[in-house]
Amino acid sequence: MTFAVILLVLLVVACAVGSFVKQGQTFDWYAASYSETAAAWIMALRLNDTFHSWWFIAITAFLCGNLLLCNVFRLGTLIRRTKSFGDAGNAAKRAADASVSGVSDPESVFAALRMPKPQQSETDGIKILYSSKHRIGLWGAWVCHIGILLLILGFGLGQMTKQEYSVYGVPGQTRPIGDTGLFLSINDFRIDLRDDDTVEQYTADVTVWRVPQGSTTEPDEQRAVISVNHPGRMFGMTFYQNATGWAAKVDVTKSGEPLQSEIVCAGEYLPIADKKELVVYFNAFYPDYALVPGEGPKTVSGRLNRPAYLYSVYYLGELLGMNALTQGETITIDDYEVSFSEPQNYTLIQIKRDAFTSVAFAGGVVTMIGLLLAFYILPQSVWAMPAEDGTWTVYAESKKRRAMLRDELERAVSATKLKITGETDAQG
Repeated sequence: MTFAVILLVLLVVACAVGSFVKQGQTFDWYAASYSETAAAWIMALRLNDTFHSWWFIAITAFLCGNLLLCNVFRLGTLIRRTKSFGDAGNAAKRAADASVSGVSDPESVFAALRMPKPQQSETDGIKILYSSKHRIGLWGAWVCHIGILLLILGFGLGQMTKQEYSVYGVPGQTRPIGDTGLFLSINDFRIDLRDDDTVEQYTADVTVWRVPQGSTTEPDEQRAVISVNHPGRMFGMTFYQNATGWAAKVDVTKSGEPLQSEIVCAGEYLPIADKKELVVYFNAFYPDYALVPGEGPKTVSGRLNRPAYLYSVYYLGELLGMNALTQGETITIDDYEVSFSEPQNYTLIQIKRDAFTSVAFAGGVVTMIGLLLAFYILPQSVWAMPAEDGTWTVYAESKKRRAMLRDELERAVSATKLKITGETDAQG
């Protein structure tokens, strides 16, 4: 048990580190975000890929093995305890948790304790009335351990094998989903506002499709409407409405003639069509632009009152200039003119495929069942044996809440005596 607790603590710490340290980044990224020393430790300990590291897999394997062996070793004993708990023949040999002597009507005590109707048995010439209930509660801890084992397996294997992709764009655009061979088309995206102009919900209507290889048939497609906290499920993957941002239409002319027109999201580069070494970068969008002295450009509201576009221009990787354009203004670079227009929100869809989600879900369900069995299904047995004076001694046993059981037995016997006394007085 001590070893299991140590392993569980290590696993929790590992998961916390894996959640805190951004995964999949380079040494330079970690050095810039933390320090070179921290980056060196992150790379050496494989904290940049925690859930695929050998030590995370080792901790998970040891913990799963520990839990499995504990349950295997306890299974035989648990089966014997369960059989013994329901066996009247062993009652006379067991040590009771509580007992009361001088009972004249033991069956009334059984009823007062809400026990099933007692069965008569005889062991070594001794007559016994025996009843038991909730024996399944003995399995609470065992079932709970199985649930925890499934949870760890589901989470650990899921983290080691899961696939994640991100797709973003505006309505009308189609983007590939990584290397899956699938494509995501954004049919619609809307932002619902409350009366005070705060965001209530983000909702995207998307279609995911693929064309079978070597086939001329129509694409195989599935459609879903997804929003925050309401993901969609298509092609064995889960689609989440993750984020949003601003996009704009960028028009480029050369010597007054249209050259290209594309939708560009904030944070994207646009190489000039016939001069790839010349690149326009869309830094940010300001719906209600204001240039505040000492603070720089900012938006004073979320409404499209005075839209402005922050851009940078690069040539052969060198920064030529950076500025903000308001609606209708253009950038002039030699023979080229660049303008921004039609601001709109884009949606960012997070896509995950985890083959072990169902295992983790089953583990959670089994763990909850185990906790219910352990804390709310209380095993209890009651038996009565005759004494030489013609009365009975009632015994009670419970694997849990022994002190409460003693009080309940005494109250049940007292209530029975009062009832018998009252009936005798009434007859008299």
